[in-house]
Amino acid sequence: MTGLTTHVLDTALGKPAQGLRIQLLRMNGEEAELIKTVFTNDDGRVDGGPMLIGEEFQIGQYQLLFHAGDYLKGTGSALTDPPFLDVIPIRFGISDTTAHYHVPLLLSPYGYSTYRGS
Repeated sequence: MTGLTTHVLDTALGKPAQGLRIQLLRMNGEEAELIKTVFTNDDGRVDGGPMLIGEEFQIGQYQLLFHAGDYLKGTGSALTDPPFLDVIPIRFGISDTTAHYHVPLLLSPYGYSTYRGS
């Protein structure tokens, strides 16, 4: 499979993060072009296949904005005001349009991690 996918797991609750808003942007230096806004399903994934595929899947710099604050508030997590984590930006590069880029997010109210998955 080629394209860009993501997956969000709530490590504090030990389950997929359902209903988390994600924005995908294409970067041109510090300028950002919004490509799409999606929400995670009950498995913490995006419905409809890869977020980028085909002609949209191009070499370049991208950013995923994970709206963690809104999601965490919705779970009833005890958060500070303002929340420690609100919008989590992950900027990454796509250098091979024949490859699969999977950018997962492991999330809790006070920390997160990511990696290039498969």
